[in-house]
Amino acid sequence: MPRMLDVSDDVRAEIGDEEADRLLAGESAPGSYDCTSCRTPGDCEQERTSTVLFIGDETAVLAFAHAGCLPSQVVKVTEEQLQGAVRSISADQARSEPAPAAPQKAAPEQAVLGVTSGLILIAGELHPALVVEPTAPIARPGTAGAGDDFLPLLIEQGFMPVTELASTPAVLHGWSVLLAMGQLHAVLQPGTNGGRPVAWWQAHQPLQVTEGWRTAANKHQQVLMFAAPVGSIGRQPREDLLRDALDKAAANGQLVAAALPLAGT
Repeated sequence: MPRMLDVSDDVRAEIGDEEADRLLAGESAPGSYDCTSCRTPGDCEQERTSTVLFIGDETAVLAFAHAGCLPSQVVKVTEEQLQGAVRSISADQARSEPAPAAPQKAAPEQAVLGVTSGLILIAGELHPALVVEPTAPIARPGTAGAGDDFLPLLIEQGFMPVTELASTPAVLHGWSVLLAMGQLHAVLQPGTNGGRPVAWWQAHQPLQVTEGWRTAANKHQQVLMFAAPVGSIGRQPREDLLRDALDKAAANGQLVAAALPLAGT
């Protein structure tokens, strides 16, 4: 069955005709993939798929996306952002192809924040939520230890430990969730010395959220953010499973939360 793959002229110009032809022939593209935009599974042989080339300062990585999520394109990012893109393309480190003309340098393992959106039922009402879990332990800046300081660092910022999801967490002023044109762009934190807010987490491509999630966010004008250490939540395909994982993390003392005001629409 022919692959339903789209390689744009811009992508072809970067990777070369030979590599583009290999992709279209199915020699170097995976049949299945995790969409680099919406993070859900896709299949090159069953649905229209776009090739998306991320180009950093010294590295280039080829990713795949549902054609309905993103067109085939070249995306220029910083080297740091690119390493984040590599880790978030797929939880199981789905195969990625560097552009032949771009030398690829080895990068040390670094944690990337995985963000999942979902509706969480609390006290009989649905609330829009973001669940944040890093891909590796988070060390305190300036330390070389192997410990995980992710939750302590957030608690120092004002997030509160959660032992059960019986009530909504308190609002954390100064932080916010940026929603623009119906897509999730970033979680913002206060700037230094009272300056403009800066991105604590930023999507390398805006994330789609469901209409129900967006409606709930506009109703409450805030989003509940839950955070847990690596390995506590995992990638849950359904909201009921996500809730179960949150309940377990809370019971184990591995969950912090806050309500963040909504920025944008």
